[in-house]
Amino acid sequence: MKIKGTLILLMFAVMTVLTGCEPLMILNPKGPQAQTQADVILLSIGIMSFIVIAVFAILIYMLVKYRASNQSDDYEPPHIEGNHIVEGIIVGIPVLIVIVLSIVSVRSNYLVEATPEGYEDQDPLVVYAQSSNWKWHFSYPEEGIETVNYLYIPTDRALEFKLYSEGPITSFWVPQLGGQKYAMSDMVTTLHLAADAPGEYMGRNANFSGEGFAENTFSVNAVPPDEFDEWVDEVQDTAKPLTEDKYKELLEPGHLGQLTFSSTHLEFSPPPEGEHGGHNHGSSSEDSEEGNMDMDHENMDESHDPSE
Repeated sequence: MKIKGTLILLMFAVMTVLTGCEPLMILNPKGPQAQTQADVILLSIGIMSFIVIAVFAILIYMLVKYRASNQSDDYEPPHIEGNHIVEGIIVGIPVLIVIVLSIVSVRSNYLVEATPEGYEDQDPLVVYAQSSNWKWHFSYPEEGIETVNYLYIPTDRALEFKLYSEGPITSFWVPQLGGQKYAMSDMVTTLHLAADAPGEYMGRNANFSGEGFAENTFSVNAVPPDEFDEWVDEVQDTAKPLTEDKYKELLEPGHLGQLTFSSTHLEFSPPPEGEHGGHNHGSSSEDSEEGNMDMDHENMDESHDPSE
């Protein structure tokens, strides 16, 4: 009785504590990409829970039905060579589970790598997200502004992040908007996101990159399009431009607060793509084909003999 009472009290205490917990950010999506990933996670949890419950139920049934005390003293178990039905079940069900999860995973990967559903007909907001020890630099080339350690984005518009690093490999991650993607020093990777609802979301570097990794975070402010345009105008009118000397100072290892500039570093320190020897991972197939055609054209020019 004491053990039973202790277990009931423990379960009540756990339930009381859990009721005060906020929902996991990855299971509280605010964008189509994050919603796709949350659906896959919940589906996987549901399938695994069903398997665990079924296995334990069968185990308990077998232990109770075929326990030694439930048999006569002279019981002799029959000699069985095998059972094709049982063997088919124990092999077929795991195969079906793997097939289902594989199809779901592949389909969801294609969805989150592409422009969010419902935003295909609009031009995305392009943001270059560069990491350094231990901060994030966000450049808006079309708007001609740059921020450090915070993002302003419009809701209901496709977002296209161009990721790279000025230092060690990092990982750009905004849990409520979508999955993480690596930022590297010798290539540009592309991440497609969108925010369906206004709010302030947490972002961070999800890849260990040294002693300052724990504070390598940034905030994401999703606002209506009109408010975003007002913010852009205000930055262009009031913020100071980013100079090359200031940019080099920002690259020094350390932590900073939030900074805003009315110009970007892309003018004097372009990202590692194109003629700079990088690769644009995650770009569309059309971009890749154009890049290959340009490279073929350059190779033909180099092989051409002027004397001919």
